[in-house]
Amino acid sequence: MNTAAQWHDLIVRMGSGAVMLAIGLAAVAAGGDIFHGFVALICGAMVWELVRMLAPGVPNVAWQLGLMAGIASMVAIYLPAGVALPLLMAPAIVGLAWLDQHRRLYMIFVILVLLAGFGMMSVRDDFGFVWMLWLALVVVSTDVAGYFAGRMLGGPRFWPRVSPKKTWSGTVAGWIAAALVGLVFALTTKVGLELIGISAAVSMASQMGDISESAVKRKMGVKDSSSLIPGHGGLLDRFDGMLGASVFLLIVGQIIGFPPGLA
Repeated sequence: MNTAAQWHDLIVRMGSGAVMLAIGLAAVAAGGDIFHGFVALICGAMVWELVRMLAPGVPNVAWQLGLMAGIASMVAIYLPAGVALPLLMAPAIVGLAWLDQHRRLYMIFVILVLLAGFGMMSVRDDFGFVWMLWLALVVVSTDVAGYFAGRMLGGPRFWPRVSPKKTWSGTVAGWIAAALVGLVFALTTKVGLELIGISAAVSMASQMGDISESAVKRKMGVKDSSSLIPGHGGLLDRFDGMLGASVFLLIVGQIIGFPPGLA
């Protein structure tokens, strides 16, 4: 049975979410340097949050690695891919030398963050506003459908040891919502209906990003990656799904030919 406690954070989450949505849509619509700067800023902040979680005793290292990651993200998109890749790897390598604990977690997540940022910039630059909007809507619909279905329907937990609030009902609702987004875009563009399946797969990848970040927080004994966003925690908490989705699309898009039917 639903209780007020289940929904106590909804108003704050909605308010913060509306502000983030407005800023994000404005950046996506602007494209170019503005969108690149927006994504680079987010990438740098997420690396800062990550280091603060993994090595809270070295705050100077956190902002230095965050700044390095943001600069690498901003510069890489203007370079040929072969030159951009080592630049994107550099913050991960430097962090391995600077940190004295949780190095593997740091390396994996920093590479994920920077590849995701590069992937988002590439989608916007190569395919335009519509397909960056599709990617964002797939991730957002997955999260929103999971949030409401999980609280309204409840049921068995997906992985209680890592993410106690995540349920199977919310997980499956996220897939369905993403598939519906894919259906709408398939019908309103010239792509094929296989976009429905791609959308569901991207939804699953976004959930993997969410679960992975939850596992790191559980390991480190923290509730949120930071307190930057009221009701949501930190940028890693909010964009963890986009990390998984963007990296998945960056890799799989080369195999399936994205967008399907237009590539």
